[in-house]
Amino acid sequence: MDTLIFEREGRVGWLRLNRPEKLNAMTPHMWDEMRTLGLELVDDPDLRCLVVIGEGRAFSAGIDTSTFTGGQGDGLASDDRHDDPMAAAVLRTQEAFTWLEDAPYPTIAAVRGYALGAGIQLAMACDLRVVARGTKLGVFEQKYGIMPDLGGTYWLPRLVGLAKAKELTWTVSQFDADEAFRIGLCERLVDEGDLEKVVSELATSLAAQPPLAVRGAKAAMRLAPDRPRDEVLAVTAEAQAVCLRSKDFTEAIAAFVEQRPPDYSGA
Repeated sequence: MDTLIFEREGRVGWLRLNRPEKLNAMTPHMWDEMRTLGLELVDDPDLRCLVVIGEGRAFSAGIDTSTFTGGQGDGLASDDRHDDPMAAAVLRTQEAFTWLEDAPYPTIAAVRGYALGAGIQLAMACDLRVVARGTKLGVFEQKYGIMPDLGGTYWLPRLVGLAKAKELTWTVSQFDADEAFRIGLCERLVDEGDLEKVVSELATSLAAQPPLAVRGAKAAMRLAPDRPRDEVLAVTAEAQAVCLRSKDFTEAIAAFVEQRPPDYSGA
């Protein structure tokens, strides 16, 4: 890959945006590589957690503005999923981000420096966000006469509430990591020098959890904000039935009785 680095550390994957000289500004080529990688990783049985991070001093400063001036716009790929070819191209590009929510394992955004526009949308696509103090964040699309189209209109209201999401989008405001933590846009706030250590420890901890239980809880909680209670509880009951019949359930009980760490197989 030209714009990404993917590495494995045991059961934890590290996906690194790799345009540090451009503050990891995104291009159609990067989105295409992220989409292709997502198709490979979304159901990877060997992964139990995935970290998304930017190389260098930024998570991502957003879209590379040369895309707007003819430098890289030809990289946008379309297909037949929509009558409007431009809308079809946007739908395809969204898949570069949405697989992070669809993956059955936890995904973590490790954010430092800048998370602007498409960058903050990528962070929101992950299940959890750990943000370094001093980071600058913002929903900047309106600055270029467009709207957040890579998932921001879906994830932002769920994280900060509808009215706050409208305010952040319409005012094109830049805010800092402390404000992101205050409004619920990130789950952990850390010193920049501790970011990778804290995220590594969190990812290792999550990767050690029973994968069937993690998958079931993620699927049920994804439905929770806008589905009827009984539908969410039915999905929960079905996922719990899988857990109760699993070898991992037997292993968890044995490990508890024997006072040892469990070794989950995902079966």
